[in-house]
Amino acid sequence: MKQPDTLGQLKASGYQTRCVKDEMRANLIQRLKERPAGLFEGILGYEETVEPQIINAILSRHNFILLGLRGQAKSRILRSLISFLDPEIPVVLGCEIHDSPYQPLCRSCHERFEELGDDLPVAWMPRALRYVEKLATPDVTIADMIGDIDPIRAAKEGRTLGDELTIHYGLLPRANRGIFAINELPDLAAKIQVGLFNIMQEGDVQIKGYPVRLPLDLLMVFSANPEDYTARGKIITPLKDRIGSEIKTHYPATVRDGVAITKQEAWTDRQSGLHVRVPPFIHDIVEQAAFLARTDQRIDKRSGVSQRMPISCMENVISNAERRALLNNEKTAVARLGDIYSALPAITGKMELEYEGELRGAENIARELIRESVLRVLPEYFPGVDARQIVDFFELGGTLKLDSMLSDKSALKELKKIQGLLEKASSIRLKLAEDGYPVAAAEFLLEGLYAQKKISRTEEQGYRRMEGKKEERFYGESERVKKPFN
Repeated sequence: MKQPDTLGQLKASGYQTRCVKDEMRANLIQRLKERPAGLFEGILGYEETVEPQIINAILSRHNFILLGLRGQAKSRILRSLISFLDPEIPVVLGCEIHDSPYQPLCRSCHERFEELGDDLPVAWMPRALRYVEKLATPDVTIADMIGDIDPIRAAKEGRTLGDELTIHYGLLPRANRGIFAINELPDLAAKIQVGLFNIMQEGDVQIKGYPVRLPLDLLMVFSANPEDYTARGKIITPLKDRIGSEIKTHYPATVRDGVAITKQEAWTDRQSGLHVRVPPFIHDIVEQAAFLARTDQRIDKRSGVSQRMPISCMENVISNAERRALLNNEKTAVARLGDIYSALPAITGKMELEYEGELRGAENIARELIRESVLRVLPEYFPGVDARQIVDFFELGGTLKLDSMLSDKSALKELKKIQGLLEKASSIRLKLAEDGYPVAAAEFLLEGLYAQKKISRTEEQGYRRMEGKKEERFYGESERVKKPFN
């Protein structure tokens, strides 16, 4: 059916306009009735915490702010809000601020309405164009946000500078009848914040001393890092008072949630002609390292450890496995423990270190995080395995160096030199039929021995005997309890 293209046709169709907050509220209510789950596509781990608060804010017709450290999907949540808007709405054709044909705001649309009446042309605006986002920086001006007098337009049209038609509208008026989002709100200068709350509450603003009445129809949403209140700026009290809901985001609550997010976000579909496989324990180790980093005293908790760290790390892990397979002309690329160490550049750049951490060095801390992560993940895949036979090999002077670029076939040949290793590795709680998995599992087991300080390892010499340490045995979740072999 052809959509109305004039005001008269729009009236005849019976179309009724709604303010943005009523529109979002009605659409949200309908979706809650039809499908209560999955309202925020691609947002994981917030189902029981953040999402209910956002839903309550929309139902309450609140402007709201998301508070959280970096890498907590704040921007993605804000951008997903357009799904609660109507697919499209009618606007006055050519209007800079998307006026409703029924209730035009700007002087230009009023003049056209008086001239054309029901013949006023109407266009249909899709919801994708109804979201406006601005990153707050200290150099943002009131002209950027609200507008300014355009002297060139005044000269061309022969108007005085006091004429409303000489105004060049800023981002906020151009977001009329939509969603206006500001990222990193505390970075916005105080005088700009004053302009924001004035126009969002009273609907008026002064542009170069000229009073303009703009009762805009908006949902205003914000994001901020809690530490920015003191580090770079603050949200002024009157603006904070006018924000209806303050919603705090967080990092994944469990490793499983983190793994799911990383799998969703990491670039794994390489289309390189290779069959890329990542064993589950690799995902767990990478994610566990991020969890450990967030509680490490040597890492600045105020900055946080973004979820981008395990995502970037996993992409590097896959790339290293991909490079190994390409160099060895293999059809399958299976990620190994060594690939995680090759991904150190994706870890070190994501951590802000405290003084103690600076002394230790980012790369050393990253290696320690990986080692501790292996120690935490190991019992899940090798519960109570007896590693005495493997340790004996190294105690008798044996060594093993697995180059990260060694092919699966060559690596398997080296691993067979350690009696009992592949047999113990096959006890892992995984299906090992896939090519490359036995090598990955065996290296995981060796790394576990190293993490428990039963054997030693260096980049130059590989795995070898642990000097001055007694042999120990895996004891599932009690791996930290030191007990001798039987």
